[in-house]
Amino acid sequence: MLISLQLLNAAAPESFTEALSGIFEHSPWIPQRASQSVPFESFDALYDTLCTVVDDAEEAEQLKLIRAHPDLSGKLAVAGKLTEHSTEEQQSARLDQLSPERFEEINAMNDAYKARFAFPFIICVKDHTQDSIFENFRERLRNDISTELTAALTQIKRIGWHRLTGTVVQS
Repeated sequence: MLISLQLLNAAAPESFTEALSGIFEHSPWIPQRASQSVPFESFDALYDTLCTVVDDAEEAEQLKLIRAHPDLSGKLAVAGKLTEHSTEEQQSARLDQLSPERFEEINAMNDAYKARFAFPFIICVKDHTQDSIFENFRERLRNDISTELTAALTQIKRIGWHRLTGTVVQS
């Protein structure tokens, strides 16, 4: 559902939060906090505020946000239990059409990544091809925890931008 920035600015905080609740995976606290900054002069101002909420959150909240994301092509995807946004995003990179070998590889990388960092690998799949996702996955498995925490939050904000552009009419 598309909503104009004008209507979003006029919405009650609960309605504002509801309208943007899917922007950040299972984390309505982000638009709830952003609603305190209404009105927004532009789409970019809204997006920047949402990102600031993420950046200013306590590390425990950031980790909860990261952990709210599903594995790429993981059990939830196979069971058809992803959010509508996650399903569409993973399909855009054809992660629902992996060969048996690639499916096995991505699941092994998911397991290795979570064992190393204690949260799922996150990448904005709309910015990538299947091949570049696998390449990034392999490279990022070599990073340290601090680098990956930053990378995950950066990717979440990029995912949020794509989701926001599909929700709020930019005028």
